[in-house]
Amino acid sequence: MLALTQAGRGIGYQHFVPMAGQGPFRHAAQAVLAVQALIVLIGLGAHRAHVRSTMAKILPGRWLPAAFIAFVVTAATVSRDLGAYGLELVLAAAVQLIQLVTVVFAVGSVSPERIAGFRRLADRVLGSPATLAQPGSFDRFVLVAALWTAGAAYFLAVLAYQRHPHVPDEIVYLLHARYFAAGMIAMPAPPVLEAFNLDLMSAEATRWFSPVPPGWPAMLAVGVWFGAPWLVNPVLGGVNVLLTYAVLRELYPRRTARIVVLLLSASPWALFMAMNLMTHTGTLSCALLAALSVARLRRNGAIGWALVGGVALGFISLIRPLEAAATAGLLGLWSVRARWRGIPLVPSAVLTISAALVGALNLWYNRALTGNPRTFPIMAYAEKIFGPGTNDMGFGANRGLGWSGLDPFPGHGWRDVLVNTNLNLFQVNIELLGWSCGALVAVWLLLASGRLRRPDWMMVGVIGTIIGLHSFYWFSGGPDFGARYWFLILVPTLVLVARGIEETDLTFEKAGGGVGGLEPAALLAVLALATFVPWRAVDKYFHYRGMRPDVRSIAAGLPAGPSLVLVRGNRHPDYHSASPYNPVDLFAPAPVYAWDRGPAVRAKLLDVYPDRPVWILDGPTITHAGFRVVAGPLTADQVRALP
Repeated sequence: MLALTQAGRGIGYQHFVPMAGQGPFRHAAQAVLAVQALIVLIGLGAHRAHVRSTMAKILPGRWLPAAFIAFVVTAATVSRDLGAYGLELVLAAAVQLIQLVTVVFAVGSVSPERIAGFRRLADRVLGSPATLAQPGSFDRFVLVAALWTAGAAYFLAVLAYQRHPHVPDEIVYLLHARYFAAGMIAMPAPPVLEAFNLDLMSAEATRWFSPVPPGWPAMLAVGVWFGAPWLVNPVLGGVNVLLTYAVLRELYPRRTARIVVLLLSASPWALFMAMNLMTHTGTLSCALLAALSVARLRRNGAIGWALVGGVALGFISLIRPLEAAATAGLLGLWSVRARWRGIPLVPSAVLTISAALVGALNLWYNRALTGNPRTFPIMAYAEKIFGPGTNDMGFGANRGLGWSGLDPFPGHGWRDVLVNTNLNLFQVNIELLGWSCGALVAVWLLLASGRLRRPDWMMVGVIGTIIGLHSFYWFSGGPDFGARYWFLILVPTLVLVARGIEETDLTFEKAGGGVGGLEPAALLAVLALATFVPWRAVDKYFHYRGMRPDVRSIAAGLPAGPSLVLVRGNRHPDYHSASPYNPVDLFAPAPVYAWDRGPAVRAKLLDVYPDRPVWILDGPTITHAGFRVVAGPLTADQVRALP
């Protein structure tokens, strides 16, 4: 499947294209799938009565067609060519179904003795399904899972992501964190703005600053102080495992919580998001801490938990205000039944007030940068660059920034909502667990079975709220790191996957069968870690979007002291790749990397840095490989003589 899947390092959505391209490798993959399909069809024919009875047990009544439709619709994502999309949808759904049946047949072929041994091991590790929801400590199981998650994200950050920003957002997050760590709310304006031009940076007469909200750069600044900002997200990825377990122990038995922890530790979506420099893992950490606080608040009414939850909610508003609105609304409603010394609403009031006080830091920050407490810098930036109202919530013909290929239609209307939902549902199906049959199959089985418990409906409500709120925004979030705007649905969706596994187990246990949902899920998870994760790490995220850390090693080879390095190529990825290695003070006695945009800009730079030795660096779009030093050291006069 992966050999016939088109993803790659550019900006674009993944597509299953088994009929495209030539070559022995693709032909071999097509032949394997054809043989596999034949074997599956023969197996289904030989066991058709058993297959029908099994499906009737799992999905009784009229809900099997609904589950099948959901399975098919999420197997592929839309294309502008509707004919190509229809063909891809049929082929992708058929191949995912073949993978599912193959895994079921593989598990069914294992001897009853080995299945019984696996079941005993699972009961010993996961616990009995009969235990009740209750607070649980961080035992060795969850600590090992957290360490594994942090360690896996660490190795991905080093080996695949190379400790280097790859998305324009990450570049400014890192720069933002560095000048925060230096005690600045904004940087001095660059001496030659054209030569230090970066996306998502606001330039004024005397200052230069990132317009993104301050919460995440403040968290990254902690990593800057320790000299490793790229370590912040891997650590938070491990912390999220601990927080997820603590929250779920308030709602579910230990077995369910442990299954979710295992799924979270094996989730490519969670691991790759914990590898990068984006905001979403930190936002999830705050949301989980707030959820844990409200759960404990409901249990014992301790005002301390209300304060912790309020601070966490308020901090989300400093990172991603839209997610803060969704989380605050959901947790605010959940907190209503909490009592302090028997008095209702006091815990909710403390939660709300503390969240508002922390969130009010936005007003101070906005005023400092825009002059108006109610005007967010990012909105002022969007209006200045793209026009009034283009980045606003809601519907209208003026919404959107004109990103062809990422924004399906001009403006924002119901068609955009449908397409954006399709794009993100597909990405969740693929990225959530990396299963060859799609991760959401267990969710469709649970929803169609009708055997949801009250906490399950809470998870459905969280998912619906996050998705529904984002439907009012024109952008889906794009293909970077899966459905990243929906990242807060990660844990609730994994809970529904775990519950689908458990309900399948229960169905087969009642029928007297030895194999349930746990064995196929375990096999799929192991296969995903062995195939999907390394494939995604190499195929997509290594030098993603053309970004490379070569400048780091080139800088180590330059003479110590001040110099001027002229980077030739495009703004992205050439200059964007070099810019993170600039000092915060562009007059510091260190190499300064400037974008070489031609003789006029070069002359301005030489006027500003007349005594520095100059090096010329060709970027990847020129060399079609890595960065390469093509000249230097040169004097200012020698550089002025260049064409």
